[in-house]
Amino acid sequence: MNWLAIVKKEFTLELRKKSVIASLGLYLFSIVFILYLSFGQASMGPVAWTAFFWVALLFTAVSTIAKSFIGERKGVFVYYYYTVPAGDFIIGKLVYNALLSSVMGLVGYCLFILFLGDAIQDHVIFLSALVLASVGFAASLTLISSLAAKTNNGSVLMAVLSFPLVVSILLIAVKLTKNCVDGLGWSASSDELLILGAINSLVTALSYLLFPYIWRS
Repeated sequence: MNWLAIVKKEFTLELRKKSVIASLGLYLFSIVFILYLSFGQASMGPVAWTAFFWVALLFTAVSTIAKSFIGERKGVFVYYYYTVPAGDFIIGKLVYNALLSSVMGLVGYCLFILFLGDAIQDHVIFLSALVLASVGFAASLTLISSLAAKTNNGSVLMAVLSFPLVVSILLIAVKLTKNCVDGLGWSASSDELLILGAINSLVTALSYLLFPYIWRS
């Protein structure tokens, strides 16, 4: 079994448990609708739009990815331990979580446009930042979820450990979004996009190198 099989298995299970996808969609929809009732489409400025968008996306990503390892039964881990190489297993989890997080981010953006308007002027840069930030959230939170699953209070530990890792990604994403709102173009955003890509590569590499030791513990 390689990492592609892991990705296929995760998607198959997700499609079978339609309640999970529905609950995530309802969670994101509820956040956006509450913002719409509180502010309305006309009264929300671009600064508030940016802040609320990334807060909603971050909490959705945490809710989505936390179950990667914490929600798995221990017997399943024993089965995977003897049938799947550790590197393939973590890469499969990372790819699946990155795809799911990116899809949820795009859905969240569509909901924001529908209820709160579109504050973005440069959509190409913004969508690039959205995908890179979603991948960064997935890479960071997947590794943390694998660590938290080894403890008795996994959800609490994940909340504590995730903040310092995702805050750097969040700050860069907010800056990129502000550039897109102001329509500053590629020259003002290229460095931040490269930094996001570098962070994603570093976290992915660390996950691949460190996970075998977590896997054996």
